[in-house]
Amino acid sequence: MEFRRLGRSGLNVSEISYGNWLTHGSQVEEDAAHACVRAALDAGITTFDTADVYANTKAESVLGRALKGERREGLEILTKVFWPTGPGGPNDKGLGRKHIMESAHASLRRLETDYVDLYQAHRYDRTVPLEETMLAFADLVRQGKVLYIGVSEWTAEQITRGAALARELNVPLISSQPQYSMLWRVIEEQVVPACEREGISQIVWSPIAQGVLTGKYKPGAEPPAGSRATDESGGKNMISRWLRDDVLSAVQNLEPLAKEADLSLAQLAVAWVLQNPNVASAIIGASRPDQVTENVKAAGVKLDADLLAKIDDVLKGVIESDPRLTQTP
Repeated sequence: MEFRRLGRSGLNVSEISYGNWLTHGSQVEEDAAHACVRAALDAGITTFDTADVYANTKAESVLGRALKGERREGLEILTKVFWPTGPGGPNDKGLGRKHIMESAHASLRRLETDYVDLYQAHRYDRTVPLEETMLAFADLVRQGKVLYIGVSEWTAEQITRGAALARELNVPLISSQPQYSMLWRVIEEQVVPACEREGISQIVWSPIAQGVLTGKYKPGAEPPAGSRATDESGGKNMISRWLRDDVLSAVQNLEPLAKEADLSLAQLAVAWVLQNPNVASAIIGASRPDQVTENVKAAGVKLDADLLAKIDDVLKGVIESDPRLTQTP
């Protein structure tokens, strides 16, 4: 495993992070979840990403139990706040001070830790003054319950405004967590340049495009049984955008390029996002330990310019790069 600095901070994160969206507390049993976390630890992963909304708080609890007994100082634990959890009361969502404070304390209890290394705004909240949101985050930092703060799926303009307030409040806003893959490049035109100016790194999710970049989905064929594309309770809607024959055919044409680099398609996909110098870490998920063991082999891989150009040529016409698609509710 190799490590990178997160933004201009002193925090190091593993190039590959382990995330438990759509798995812990929902898709896989707890024993399997613990086995995946153990595989991540054995592979040298120290960075673990979750959120209160994943499996409606269950994912945080599973991760807390899976990491119990590990040396806390050797881990970077990341979680998020925004989406509603619980009974859905009027203050059970968003980035108002009440919801942030109550959610942070609940996350700490579920994760069985005194602090989280990175607390992230899971989306931008247009209904709450940004000053209120940033002050609540700053107070958590000063209380020692949060070490650093970050955002997820914010636009370049929102990141720039948040960074300016963070500087005024003297708190470390150091990360952005967007979707990013060979197929989904919407951060490249605006978000990445804004983050480079502000000293913010990307921790990217879905580097294998919800599994499409593994090559297991074939053009003209039904999705494999038990795959995310067949899961009505999580992920089917998101992956559906890629289940077009033109996309799936292009992905199959990446296979010779992966072999040229002595990588699997999934390893090539994860390595590809790590070629972007603004990316500090790529989040992988898993339902089986062997998936973790395979995908971590992308750490430290350097892809040459000729191979990157060939990838672009193969995927030409199916890449999504419109910056307006950055997700905000």
